[in-house]
Amino acid sequence: MLVGGDNRILHIHHLATGKWLLPGGHTEPSDGTLLQAAGRELAEETGIPPHVVAPHGEIPLHIDVHRIDANPAKHEPAHQHLDFRFLFRTTADIGELQTEEVADAAWRELDTISNLTLRRRIDEALLNADSDTAGNGQLGLADPWPIAGD
Repeated sequence: MLVGGDNRILHIHHLATGKWLLPGGHTEPSDGTLLQAAGRELAEETGIPPHVVAPHGEIPLHIDVHRIDANPAKHEPAHQHLDFRFLFRTTADIGELQTEEVADAAWRELDTISNLTLRRRIDEALLNADSDTAGNGQLGLADPWPIAGD
């Protein structure tokens, strides 16, 4: 999940599903951690370079488990899917989208997140980050973090 400087959440219009989703994807062998995989997918799908994005923390803000129906075209049986959702912050705008997977991107208000637990956790994280940085007026960005290949 990517939060902009105005606390709106970036959503992508995913071509395969036809739905507006939070950026994300699957791990690759080069990913050292789930956080690195999330950062790599975020950069790939949104075109926002990693050096202007910072993770809120090193552990997922939310883990979602949901059923995926069988996909005969991909020879995939029905299965459980796990989403490890990390929160990232940026002051950058949307870059060049990964047009093979993403049709559009838009910043949306927090209340558009339908999962109430996820919405509450994002809200709490933003409140904590805002209170930590209130004295200096700076966006709460973590120290530079390694992505795969660095």
